[in-house]
Amino acid sequence: MNTKKTFFTLLKNAHVIAPEDLGVKDILVAGEKIAMIGEGLSLPAVYDCEVVDCEGNYVVPGFIDSHVHLIGGGGEGGYATRTPEIQLTDITTSGVTTVLGLLGTDGVTRHVASLLAKARGLEDEGITAYIYSGSYEIPTPTITGSVRNDIILIDKVIGTGEIAMCDHRSSQSPKEAYQQITAEARVGGMLSGKAGVVNMHLGDGEDGLKMLYEITKNGEIPKTQIIPTHVNRNKRLFKEAIEWAKQGGIMDVTSSVSPETGSSHSVKSSEAVKQALEAGVNIENITMSSDGNGSMPIFDEAGNNIGVGVASQISILNEFRDMVQKENIAITDAIKIITSNIAKFTKLYPRKGCLANNSDADILVLDKDLQLQHVWARGTHMVENGKPIVFGTFEKKIIEDMQ
Repeated sequence: MNTKKTFFTLLKNAHVIAPEDLGVKDILVAGEKIAMIGEGLSLPAVYDCEVVDCEGNYVVPGFIDSHVHLIGGGGEGGYATRTPEIQLTDITTSGVTTVLGLLGTDGVTRHVASLLAKARGLEDEGITAYIYSGSYEIPTPTITGSVRNDIILIDKVIGTGEIAMCDHRSSQSPKEAYQQITAEARVGGMLSGKAGVVNMHLGDGEDGLKMLYEITKNGEIPKTQIIPTHVNRNKRLFKEAIEWAKQGGIMDVTSSVSPETGSSHSVKSSEAVKQALEAGVNIENITMSSDGNGSMPIFDEAGNNIGVGVASQISILNEFRDMVQKENIAITDAIKIITSNIAKFTKLYPRKGCLANNSDADILVLDKDLQLQHVWARGTHMVENGKPIVFGTFEKKIIEDMQ
């Protein structure tokens, strides 16, 4: 990894969206933390300090992507359809500085231990990474033998997922099995000071959110213990998710799912956010994730499946831009959906998800057209003028070989 790093960084004249609108401010970064946000900040010349003039640009918190297949996903079409591992610059050039990794359908040839190793590797390369223990199936694979133990004993494990529900690839488990794994995650979170959330994959099954209501109906397990994801995959499910969120639950829309990418019955995520807000959903109850490096079916003009693609993390940046520019959602609201909302539900706030004194220096600079200009992850300058300047271990070797 090549690293462009100084202990002090000073961002001058930035329009700071923290995510609240702070107006034009300076931000002083010391090491991996934000030391101060104010006006007219400076350091004596004796200090080694990178000064970046951000006049005319927005400065926002680094995105948190809460659903990423770090070591790949897919495989439903046979061994050749297993998607590849994600690389560092795929993440940073999407504006993402924190990832939450998980397994998917395959909990046999992919392992939670390998996922943990990948997360630690990405941290060594400069970003922040956590994982969910488990996969689609119940009983779900773990490292220690139980979801609760994984959450309590392994620092990087913040919950379980993605557990599949209402999907032909799920274990078709009874309510009690889903209830038990949610309770395990909840208690594991309580005993370790973590969120202990369940990332719940929702398929196209007709039962929709019925099981989630059953799990939470007696009030012992709060709705916020479960993060139902892919809720924009079809209009019927999306309508149910709106009602769930209006009752205090979370709805997680998937940025890589849209009619344009072959999901003909889906709701484009930026439009989904707009519709949810118009229906009365509190902005604090909406999140967005990419499903990055998950598999995506490819269809011909007649609707026939002709192959498999890979979900791109860049969709989260594109959908953020569309929320603001096409759906006229205030930038202060749009940024919450991919920063502070996720940080709060996963108990990473206020270290993550905001720009504040002593928060991690995960910072994006966006121009007025919301094009990505710079990325700092934990104080390290990762992207400069829209181009990566820090590369993953093997990305660097590939680039050197091409030169």
